[in-house]
Amino acid sequence: MSMQANITRPMTRREWLLSDRPQSRTQARLGRAYVTWRQFTANRLAVVGLFIIIALLLMAAFADVLATHSPVVGDLRNARLLPPGTEGYLLGTDDQGRDIYSRLIYGSRLTLMVVVLVAVISAPIGLLVGTVSGYAGGWVDAVLMRITDIFLAFPKLVLALAFVAALGPGIQNAIIAIAITSWPPYARIARAETLTVRRSDYISAVKLMGASPLRIVVRHVMPLCISSLIVRVTLDMAGIILTAAGLGFLGLGAQPPLPEWGAMIASGRRFILDQWWVAAMPGIAILVVSLGFNLLGDGLRDALDPKESGQ
Repeated sequence: MSMQANITRPMTRREWLLSDRPQSRTQARLGRAYVTWRQFTANRLAVVGLFIIIALLLMAAFADVLATHSPVVGDLRNARLLPPGTEGYLLGTDDQGRDIYSRLIYGSRLTLMVVVLVAVISAPIGLLVGTVSGYAGGWVDAVLMRITDIFLAFPKLVLALAFVAALGPGIQNAIIAIAITSWPPYARIARAETLTVRRSDYISAVKLMGASPLRIVVRHVMPLCISSLIVRVTLDMAGIILTAAGLGFLGLGAQPPLPEWGAMIASGRRFILDQWWVAAMPGIAILVVSLGFNLLGDGLRDALDPKESGQ
């Protein structure tokens, strides 16, 4: 009687997700996503990083609601260089009498814009170059990898400075310059992944079915590189933020009066001894957001690594 009860007992949602014999593609995808989420949440620091990034997204989305003052208009007569907590200024004011808290809130939009646009531009370029190089081999591989080596030979910030100096200062040119200098590591990763799968039985079967090299690269090789690329992009976002802040600090990124965190540090370095909060607050913001992206990327690396998931 008990054996019959066990046989007829309905499958729970967890058992349905973890079934080793999924009945549909949807079930298989949901089960894989569930396993990935469990591995990700097992890393508590990664969850902390996820919360930091979610807070950053909410801050940027609701900046108009969260900000208490204008980010660009200050009060030079009554509110210049006020310490934190004075007269309703939560984090104090800068040398132009502008609320630092409101400028940090609106500056999160610029930070997210830089990170997202650089990732959207550089990651596909690196993926395309790496997969084509690894799959084609021969002189194509040699030419593409030597171009990649040329970009990797220069420090990223120095190369970005050169491109911004040629293009002119501004947030748009800074994004283009950072994207140009960010794609080579992605190309290396995509090429390494392609070299491991291009002679596999799976790719050989696709060739026998008559698929063209372009279709094989786009439909069958690139998807296998996505997980490694996502991890690397997430880990690089902290570096992207620091590079953008460095360009802003040197006056080559976002131009005044835009509330860019690097430019805020540059304007506050003159008051670092007496009015420390002017430069310290945007510096803390850069530190926290960079830490959040690093923790998130570390958790994604553990969750998306097939070697880890197979253990």
